[in-house]
Amino acid sequence: MVAAMKKFVFISFHKDYNRFLYALRDLGMIHVAEQDSMKADEEKLQDYLSASKRLGESIKKLKQLHDKKAAAPSLEADTERGMKIPAGIEKIENKKSALNQQLLASVKERDSLRPWGNFDPENIHRLKEAGCDIRFFIVPDKEYDPEWETRYNAIIIQKEASKTYFVTVTKGAQPAGELQLEEMKTPEVSLDALDKLINSLQEKIQKQEEALKTLSTEIPSAEAALKEMESGIFFTRIARSATPAAEDKLMLLQGWAPKENVPEITNYLESQDVYFRISDPAPGDDVPIKFKNNRFMRLFEPIAELYMLPKYNEIDLTPFFAPFYMIFFGLSLGDIGYGLFLLAAATLAQVFGKKKIAGSMRGILSLVQILGFSTMACGLLTGGFFGFNIYETNIPFFRNMKDQVYFDNTQMFALSLILGVIQIIFAMFLKIANRVKQSGWMQALSSIGWLVLLLSTMAAYLFPALTPLGGSLHLVIMGLSAILIFFFNSPGKNPFVNVGLGLWDAYNMVTGLLGDVLSYVRLFALGLSGGILASVFNSLALGLKPDNPIGGSIIFLLIFLFGHAINLFMNVLGAFVHPLRLTFVEFYKNTEFEGGGKKYNPFRK
Repeated sequence: MVAAMKKFVFISFHKDYNRFLYALRDLGMIHVAEQDSMKADEEKLQDYLSASKRLGESIKKLKQLHDKKAAAPSLEADTERGMKIPAGIEKIENKKSALNQQLLASVKERDSLRPWGNFDPENIHRLKEAGCDIRFFIVPDKEYDPEWETRYNAIIIQKEASKTYFVTVTKGAQPAGELQLEEMKTPEVSLDALDKLINSLQEKIQKQEEALKTLSTEIPSAEAALKEMESGIFFTRIARSATPAAEDKLMLLQGWAPKENVPEITNYLESQDVYFRISDPAPGDDVPIKFKNNRFMRLFEPIAELYMLPKYNEIDLTPFFAPFYMIFFGLSLGDIGYGLFLLAAATLAQVFGKKKIAGSMRGILSLVQILGFSTMACGLLTGGFFGFNIYETNIPFFRNMKDQVYFDNTQMFALSLILGVIQIIFAMFLKIANRVKQSGWMQALSSIGWLVLLLSTMAAYLFPALTPLGGSLHLVIMGLSAILIFFFNSPGKNPFVNVGLGLWDAYNMVTGLLGDVLSYVRLFALGLSGGILASVFNSLALGLKPDNPIGGSIIFLLIFLFGHAINLFMNVLGAFVHPLRLTFVEFYKNTEFEGGGKKYNPFRK
């Protein structure tokens, strides 16, 4: 169900406004009605958002670098250190980028120098000082002219990749500069020196990478800083939601809180310098939604939130679809062994991960336990256990149980349709309750007419001895239902308009109900297909295993585990999704669920 809410209106003096907001945040119970204000400090908010984005990207980068096998850091989370992390990462990456650029240039220079071999450039400078003209040339092998060895004192250094690398050493009137060839600039550093420089740069880059990994131990501090930043963003958004009044001297703020918290909130606010007023929600108010369900129904709230929250004046459908969803999941998966696996896996995760699992995850694991138990219970109807049928064994207990609970395919098909009819009829009851809650009894009369018509027809068909189909009593009930359907579907309108709307409603109802009921056949189809696939994998495992006792057992186990792992994954996915579809389409549609509510999110740090 949806918790009752109260509207709060606050009036604060503009000089005390920020102090009041901090007090309101410390209280942590008021959902502030946010609104965009053109007078808000947009620049401050943008700064917060930019810093938050940088911090989030930094955390993502550090998590990629963090060694998961390493022991957890002993450092306590420090918000101040966390705030400096993006700048620290940027500084390290700038150094690393500069070193990488230098490394690329050095490697390129080394590759171009390698064919010339290792020599000391100082010797070249000495020869030049002695008046020798030394030049380095690269020419295709077929273009090399041996006469250059006589004319220019050419010396071949290396032949590589169809190219000839040679130097000319001339002194006097025939400089080699007149050769129209590719000439290399005289090297200024030796090959050994370049190798040392490259090794040095790689070591420096490695040190920067190690510095980043060291920084990854500060992930808790970065996450604490991000929370602080998000709190600042939230505070700024709330601060800009007030409406100035009395020449900006007063600030008006509106909020919501659960009715049960009003006494505590009132006692707290009376100690603050602020005027406040409490009232009930008006019909047009956008009231936030807070669920108030028991422990069992609370487990299904995440499923309800996957679709849409109800409006404040709507009925919360979570308690009403939860039992159906549990049964539908069990029928769709329909295997005792698979249900036992889900139940055991969720239980072991709760036991061994008790300290590490968050509260929301514990709720999901509890839901998995319930769905696993439902699968086991529904699996008893067909007897499937990892693709084997327990009712085909020679165990007396199971053979006796078969006479009590076993359903064949025809019965499972009928059961799926019957469950569909029950849920749709139940949805129509909720539709009437929703209309009465929102608009009064008059708006629900046509829905009551349809419900009475369907129930009376079903009763006449199932129990002809009490009231036969088409009998006097049944015809009277049908006539009264028709009056409600055709003349009270839109109270206050022209009777002829009502009749026309009633005919259109009748067409949609008949065709829609038929399609809705047939949709529930998927419960039977999913369970049947999953059982067939499981038995196929069992047949493959038995058929492909060799006669060798040890090798045969290993092959059987590998095929069995692999096949059932695939089948379990596919069937669990189908058992999760298809009941969702039946819930959000067939059930929600027949309750006239509108939705669109926003979640209760109190202003707190």
